[in-house]
Amino acid sequence: MSPRPIRVLMVDDHAMFRAGVRALLESEPDVEIVGETGDGADAHRLAVSLRPDVVLMDLRLGGPGGIDGVEATRRVLAGAPGTAVVVLTSYSTQADVARAMTAGARGYVLKAGEPDELFHAVRTAAAGGVGLGSEVAAAVVSQLTAPEPVLSGREIEVIRLVAQGLSNRAIASSLFLTEATVKTHLVRMYRKLGADNRAAAVSEAVRRGLVDP
Repeated sequence: MSPRPIRVLMVDDHAMFRAGVRALLESEPDVEIVGETGDGADAHRLAVSLRPDVVLMDLRLGGPGGIDGVEATRRVLAGAPGTAVVVLTSYSTQADVARAMTAGARGYVLKAGEPDELFHAVRTAAAGGVGLGSEVAAAVVSQLTAPEPVLSGREIEVIRLVAQGLSNRAIASSLFLTEATVKTHLVRMYRKLGADNRAAAVSEAVRRGLVDP
């Protein structure tokens, strides 16, 4: 008697991409796609009803509920204990990886990676392990072994105002700086925090205790 296939739920807001991944995974004899959606709230509902072994989760979701992949991961794991989440995304900053893994993801694979990396991550997560794509694994090792980048006092002031939702112009006015100087600080902070946008920078600053949650 052959073992039961790994039951997978796909969550990505691009239907054509889901179709391609579905075809890829269904070519594997030990994988079965049991559902798909492009909405984070719907992902939670389907995970609770279908109880998949693995949920493939994109980080950026455009569904009407406004729930991103990290929050959807938290909800899926709370509502469907025993299900593993593997992130399948285009985003590979240290902040994105940290947010996903902190939320409970058991795998992280880039869409630009090799199919074998996806297969490995799905099987590893289903077995209770952690499956990372090669590029993501290298980034994690680099983060763990490299010295922690430290923000300057002024950069900390800027990121705290960013966390409060202030615009560059408002930050410049508050700190008596020019907008060009604020932009320069933001570019440097993004590099130090491994972020590519304001939200990711704030999330990483919170994780490091530089900004109150």
